[in-house]
Amino acid sequence: MAEDVFKALADPTRRRILDELVERDGQSLFEICTRLVTKHGLGLSRQAISQHLAVLESAGLVVTRREGRYKFHDLNTEPLERIMTRWLRPDRPEDTP
Repeated sequence: MAEDVFKALADPTRRRILDELVERDGQSLFEICTRLVTKHGLGLSRQAISQHLAVLESAGLVVTRREGRYKFHDLNTEPLERIMTRWLRPDRPEDTP
């Protein structure tokens, strides 16, 4: 749902998490936490980052996969693409309301 996507994108920490996944997809929670500390100086707990990831996942912006005991996070741009095409429809004729 679009509201969930906008809610997820409203938080600057969640946007930074998405930026990190754009740069390098398929990261574990530990890797994401490390990158947020070293690149952005964010000293959030693993639990706080995990909660941010849960919001992103419920909005469909992040999908997870398990490999053994590890959980990896991947960016999913499909919800953003749906929002973009909702208002920016290049194939729509100009005279259509």
